[in-house]
Amino acid sequence: MFATSDTIVAIATPPGPGAIGVVRLSGPDAQLVTRRLITHRGSLEPRRATLTRVVQAAPRESESRDGRNDAVRKDAGRDVEVARPIDQVVVTYFPAPGSYTGEDVVEVSAHGSPVVLTEIVKTAVGCGARLAERGEFTLRAFLNGRIDLPQAEAVVDLIEASTPLQARAAFDQLNGTITQAIGEIEAVLFDLIARLEASVDFPEEGYHFVTPAALGEALDDLVARTSTLVSGARRGRLLREGVQIAIVGRPNVGKSSLFNALVGASRAIVADQPGTTRDLVTETIDLDGLRATIVDTAGLCPSDDIVESEGVRRAERAARAGDVVLLVADRSESWRGGDEWVRALGGLDGRRGGASQHASGDRRVLAVANKSDLPSAWSSADLASVRELLGDSVDIIEVSAATGAGMGALRGRIAAVLDFEMRERPALTNVRHLELVERAGCAFRRARAAVGSSGAAISEEFVLADLQEARDAFGEVVGRRAPEDVLERIFSTFCIGK
Repeated sequence: MFATSDTIVAIATPPGPGAIGVVRLSGPDAQLVTRRLITHRGSLEPRRATLTRVVQAAPRESESRDGRNDAVRKDAGRDVEVARPIDQVVVTYFPAPGSYTGEDVVEVSAHGSPVVLTEIVKTAVGCGARLAERGEFTLRAFLNGRIDLPQAEAVVDLIEASTPLQARAAFDQLNGTITQAIGEIEAVLFDLIARLEASVDFPEEGYHFVTPAALGEALDDLVARTSTLVSGARRGRLLREGVQIAIVGRPNVGKSSLFNALVGASRAIVADQPGTTRDLVTETIDLDGLRATIVDTAGLCPSDDIVESEGVRRAERAARAGDVVLLVADRSESWRGGDEWVRALGGLDGRRGGASQHASGDRRVLAVANKSDLPSAWSSADLASVRELLGDSVDIIEVSAATGAGMGALRGRIAAVLDFEMRERPALTNVRHLELVERAGCAFRRARAAVGSSGAAISEEFVLADLQEARDAFGEVVGRRAPEDVLERIFSTFCIGK
């Protein structure tokens, strides 16, 4: 079991120099340990900043009865300091249960020198505190009921967020959106379980506390609610992991120039001769708050060269794996057909037209006509061929990677095709949550199948067992039934001091 009866200490601010650094203590003796560290003689008023000094701890036998470090000021009647001052600090005391951890918490704000902060921690350990483990402050907040498990997991997601959308999703989860959505499902689920348990426990009464028809309707509702949560998993993955945008097309249509223009740096080699790019080149950017990995690929064309052929195969795999695919063509040359696009995208769902939708899974496809700074060689018949291949709903976005013309519109269009993914919340951004919610959904579907379309359950015990399995799965999501090894795995991903 986790130890919560002692007092822990750690640096709570990021490593490295800074204007201010914070050392956090939490536990039953947080205030006592702090009094051993500081020269302040008065009491620590709750939620009030106290200016004082931290000093090396004096021997405990020299302490006054209230825990003050009097030996700092007097030694054998002499008014001299026998303990070396470490820093001038501001101390703030947060009493239980209204603190972050639900325990007595003291935060010592010092100058942000790693040497100073480490010295304060060492002194606190010498005064009776223990160095905190990874995530132990947040673990104690969870164990003391200040937050649930999804909120605890959201803390590390918020800390590690690299884009505004990731931060917003993490804060939504920290604010309880996932817990609220699950709570609404559990309200229906717990009522059904109670009614079925009553029916099973009193069979001699011959009374059913829920009719088969009402049970079937309730299970339909639970299946639908759970499916809605699961359907948000893709949205959650995009928020958490970011999107992959693959740039594909024939050789020498300006894919690498487009790549460099999107990332805002000369990352890919650009040359007049075709076949310059033979392997995948990637770069990550912030695309309107969404983390996006841009992938430049080799030109799609038949080749007898082993290296170039492998580059083409990798380009095709990147296209199939991309969340968004930019099909690039050179408008300064006559249209030569899009067979390479069809091959790269797995046949565009096996038909002409429809690349604008899910050409493969959840991929979005955009057509980019590059080199708009040069005279266009595309005829009306060429445009008609592009429309026939991609579908009438696809916008052909004209850009010049060389001059930057149209790049703003392209970025906006990429963001627009992904925008609908981000509008509805909450989103399941955690694989652990998704697996458990899917397990609950399977249990609901089994229970619904047991009830049958006629509304006549084959056995209330079987239905009840499925509902109890779903209850246990949701309990693991919010942390009511989370095994200790799961908790250890979750909180081990935190930094020390959080």
